[in-house]
Amino acid sequence: MKPKRCLLIGAPVDSGKRRQGCMMGPDAYRTAKLAETVAALGHEVSDLGNISPATIRQVSNSNKQVYALPETVAWAEAIAAAGQEAAMHGFPIFLGGDHSLSLGSVAGMAAHASSQSRPLFILWLDAHTDLHTPLTSGSGNLHGTPLGYISGAAGFDAFPPMPKPVPAHQICMIGLRSVDAAEKAMLQDSEMTAVDMRTIDEQGIARPLAEFLGRVAAASGLLHVSLDVDFLDPSIAPAVGTTVPGGATFREAHLVMEMLGDSGLVSSLDLVELNPFLDDRGRTASLMVDLTASLLGRRVFDRPTQSFNARITGLENQS
Repeated sequence: MKPKRCLLIGAPVDSGKRRQGCMMGPDAYRTAKLAETVAALGHEVSDLGNISPATIRQVSNSNKQVYALPETVAWAEAIAAAGQEAAMHGFPIFLGGDHSLSLGSVAGMAAHASSQSRPLFILWLDAHTDLHTPLTSGSGNLHGTPLGYISGAAGFDAFPPMPKPVPAHQICMIGLRSVDAAEKAMLQDSEMTAVDMRTIDEQGIARPLAEFLGRVAAASGLLHVSLDVDFLDPSIAPAVGTTVPGGATFREAHLVMEMLGDSGLVSSLDLVELNPFLDDRGRTASLMVDLTASLLGRRVFDRPTQSFNARITGLENQS
């Protein structure tokens, strides 16, 4: 793999849902040696620190269930600006933070792609479609709305307009297993690629991913990958507030990331929904770091052998 300049952007967003804890995510990735792991693969790494939200403005929505709308808008504005700037200089890795982070990260990448006159594609690795809008969300939790915003759905008047909405056929969701009735209806007439866990059980995870990557390559597109902890089975990644049984296995997840690395198409990455308060001695954070390493060039033959207890001891010794 050609060495990249990886730019770590801490985005401790915790306004996208009512259960708190994701604000600790960026520092958990640092403690799990994300920067050191990526640098060991031959990449240049710059940690840009944690960004702060933009000035909070008074905005509202007719759906009274919507939670922390002004705060989430402020985070989206700040993340979009930071992401667009970083994309001009390297490979942005957004350290979340809940999934409302992607309201900003994808907006920033869309602005960058537009400036390069290239199409932006989205790979959404998640148990959920996150297709709601502030108008349709029953919970009011805005971490369930990024793909609605990204694809140009109505109801996001409080947010800055998407620089260029991503067409449905340029969006692929893999790992779905918790989709409500309204979101199913949204998908029914959509050109988005939606790969649920039954499809993966029947066909494997490589085939639908390879087909999507082929479309990205054919269009000379930029690819933004958004990796939610709940894409993974909770037995291997417990540190998320939205656990859904039956997620991707350890090997399925690493295969996805290795294929993405082989493709050379990925231009930016979200690591979202890590809640260290729910973790088991850094287990989930370490797995997310290992998956990032697979995306950035580590292969199955290269993975070090280390007992779980030894790794945890190493992490504890850093504190």
